[in-house]
Amino acid sequence: MSKKRTPPSKGRRTRRPKQPSRMVRLFRWLLKLGLVLTVMVGVGLIYLDAQVRSKFEGKRWAVPAKVYARPLELYPGQRLSRDELKQELKGLHYRFVRNAGQPGAVEWASSRARIRTRGFNFPDGAEPARNMLLTFSGDTINDIRDAEGRRLPLVRLEPMLIGGIYPKSNEDRDLIKLSEAPSHLARALVAVEDQAFYDHWGVSFKGIARAMWVNVRAGRFVQGGSTLTQQLIKNFYLTSERTLSRKLLELPMAMLLELHYSKDEILEAYLNEVYLGQSGNRAIHGFGLASQYYFARPVQELDLHQVALLAGMVKGPSWYDPRRHPERALERRNLVLKMLYDQKQISQTEYDSARQRGLEVVKQRSLHKGAFPAYLDLVKRKLREEYRDEDLSTEGLRVFTALDPLVQTRAEAALDTGIQGLEKRYGKRASGLEASMVVTDPQTGEVLALIGGRDTRYQGFNRALDALRPIGSLVKPAVYLAALERGYTLNSMLEDEPLSVKLPGGNVWKPQNFDRRSHGLVPLHRSLALSYNQSTARLGMDVGVDRVIDMLQRLGAERELKPYPSLLLGAQALSPLELASIYQTIAANGFRMPLRVIRRVTDAEGAELSRYPFSLKQQVKPEVVHLLQYALQEAGREGTARSAYSVLPQNLNLAGKTGTSNDQRDSWFAGFTGDRLAVVWLGRDDNSQLPFTGGSGALRVWTELMRRERPEPFIATRPAGIEYVWVDEATGLRSDARCEGSRQLPFVTGTAPRDKVDCGLDRPVERSLDWFRNWFN
Repeated sequence: MSKKRTPPSKGRRTRRPKQPSRMVRLFRWLLKLGLVLTVMVGVGLIYLDAQVRSKFEGKRWAVPAKVYARPLELYPGQRLSRDELKQELKGLHYRFVRNAGQPGAVEWASSRARIRTRGFNFPDGAEPARNMLLTFSGDTINDIRDAEGRRLPLVRLEPMLIGGIYPKSNEDRDLIKLSEAPSHLARALVAVEDQAFYDHWGVSFKGIARAMWVNVRAGRFVQGGSTLTQQLIKNFYLTSERTLSRKLLELPMAMLLELHYSKDEILEAYLNEVYLGQSGNRAIHGFGLASQYYFARPVQELDLHQVALLAGMVKGPSWYDPRRHPERALERRNLVLKMLYDQKQISQTEYDSARQRGLEVVKQRSLHKGAFPAYLDLVKRKLREEYRDEDLSTEGLRVFTALDPLVQTRAEAALDTGIQGLEKRYGKRASGLEASMVVTDPQTGEVLALIGGRDTRYQGFNRALDALRPIGSLVKPAVYLAALERGYTLNSMLEDEPLSVKLPGGNVWKPQNFDRRSHGLVPLHRSLALSYNQSTARLGMDVGVDRVIDMLQRLGAERELKPYPSLLLGAQALSPLELASIYQTIAANGFRMPLRVIRRVTDAEGAELSRYPFSLKQQVKPEVVHLLQYALQEAGREGTARSAYSVLPQNLNLAGKTGTSNDQRDSWFAGFTGDRLAVVWLGRDDNSQLPFTGGSGALRVWTELMRRERPEPFIATRPAGIEYVWVDEATGLRSDARCEGSRQLPFVTGTAPRDKVDCGLDRPVERSLDWFRNWFN
């Protein structure tokens, strides 16, 4: 039987549970808050740790692609003057000293040079650093020996760095390893920026306390207590903004970086990250690039006083800029040297010697990169056909080109000399001239030099690539080549008389010769050599404009060409580079050889990504091209380009064509020798009339270039299907070498005239009587 619950007595209260005190509640709340904050901090640290490791172990920097010129190859028997070698070495920033004791130094004498090369890792193998002695005989390298006296058959200097392709941030850097840096560099940085670097864990609380005290006393932020690790965190991960939140974030990130990586790894990253100056709109980061920018030397070749200057500039690259503030920079450098000496990092002798040195900063404010902007523009366009802009600006690709700095320099000098001569001759009528030039090797198709405007350092409109101008008589070789291909011979007689061609819309085309005269019947080769318009127009109309367009495209023209009769005399507009491609095919005996600008592309480690080998495709039969080459040589000997031989040697055998557009607005010359082809354009951007033609303008610049280049003579290859026959120029009939007025011309076998002119060789008695009568009279 269950018990009955006794009901509570009336008036009795129920006891409530005892409530925690206010302090206990506060403690519990703080404990929960602490746990939440601990979790949040833990999660934050895990996130920061992931960020620190991800970027430091991944692709740390956006490294621009580096673009190099061709390497200069040296070998016994090479035709290379001492001045040309000196020019190349200066472009590579070699130092001319009494005793070449380290790489990048040269001892120079009257007939010899001792060179300590730097070596270079080429795509096809490493070229070691060498200590070599070159001896000269006139303008020829006589011998090359190494330090042990052994003969060297071939040596390659390192290629000149001519530019880069930069990221949107415009940051530029040359990455270096800590082991490659001068021994004094790390010591100087630690001495100046963080003396306790090897003792702390990323943060120096003593330094922070000292900086806080200085800032409190000053009433503003005047000093930081950052370690080298913190500076790297700020530059690499954060911003330069001086805020408390950024500073608080910097501390744990610095300690996390120190937790995962060695001091040497952190210091190496700092060497490559630190900001050290500005070149125009391009930021100079890292000691590798700063060494080139301020001293034009690789960082490995810096001396103690130069290392001290760069280390001192870390505090304020603009404030201590040695070009703008040399006194301030010198004082800062000497302070760094004093700190190194006080910390027993350098000896008394080293300290005294370094203090006595000047700043020795190179004068130019910009790097050698970008010295050839027109050529670099062409390289970038070719690269973008295969590579993304992001890859070109961030992956540190190495691009090896065909640019020859010696040829480029000669081309620029020839252009300057030629234009100055024209301005002196024609006065104000020659003012405002612009120009462009393309120079190639006709044997390989490589573009050796490119000029995009009269101001050869201007990084704007590139006339060699983008200026489309009427080409004038430079089109005529295509007209005559099309005719020769269809059965015409060099001896075919053409009618140089006025003609009228009705055009759609009722207009009439009436071409005239430059001298406003007609010349009657003329042999085809003379018509081309003397650039007669009327006979050329008649020939082109007979062959057909469409066939001439087809020939131009086979030779190398790639743009759409309109089938107007005026095309036959050069009304079509093309760029100098397109014309160089056309004449390259002519120089290469009818084998189209696409102009080659880039040789190879490698990644940052030297692995080959792309190769651009020679390629050939026969577009015109060599026999037909041989006939055209003869006529173009005649243009140089006896035609519109004959003035070139008043300067150039008679055995050069140049082949070329002058060109003058309608109303004399464009002056052209395209021509080639054995190992050089060049196209020159002169004109004005406003398309106004010039006081000179192609023969009196552009040809002068071309001739000046070839005078400086001293190229090999052009020796036309004689194909198997060619025979040389003597003909009478007046009648076009077969003749004899002994006959007056006879000339030897090449013919495709079987096309030479069969009928023979009677010049009296078959009547020796009558010829003898004629000779006596003429002698007595």
